[in-house]
Amino acid sequence: MRFPRDERALVRGAQRGSASDLEALFRLHWPRAHRAAFLVVHDTAAAEDIAQESFLAAIRALDRFDRRRPFGPWLHRIVVNRAIDWTRARQLRAEAELGDSLPASEQAPPLDGTLLAAMAELGPEQRAVVVLRHLLGYTPGEIAQLLALPRGTVNSRLRRGLDALKEKV
Repeated sequence: MRFPRDERALVRGAQRGSASDLEALFRLHWPRAHRAAFLVVHDTAAAEDIAQESFLAAIRALDRFDRRRPFGPWLHRIVVNRAIDWTRARQLRAEAELGDSLPASEQAPPLDGTLLAAMAELGPEQRAVVVLRHLLGYTPGEIAQLLALPRGTVNSRLRRGLDALKEKV
């Protein structure tokens, strides 16, 4: 996945303490980070919290970030891992069912209620891989790197997730 040269400059500036560069990184990556979190957890408030916490974690670790690499995939890895953790914890606590609303985003196609409901029935690991692949556009190899998984595991989770969605939609 390619990333803009401007992003490197923003990361470099943010690493040096520039609040305006940090804000620009936030504005650039917030919509996709929030959407990724929402599509894994299906809870608008939780997705906002997860995306915000992920940005804070990324900011705290920015001094260790390798700016030769793109910022977006690194952030998405943090977001998706936190969203998976949140979903697992929620399942363990047996809280209320997942939410129905989907926040609007200019960068991604809208999802209909049937597909959204079917995605809610997937396990968090399958849902995360489907979101990263088909809604955020990462390749299976990139997803494997993002989630620190073998590529075969990514492919099998993706296949099982898509098969389950096909049955329900």
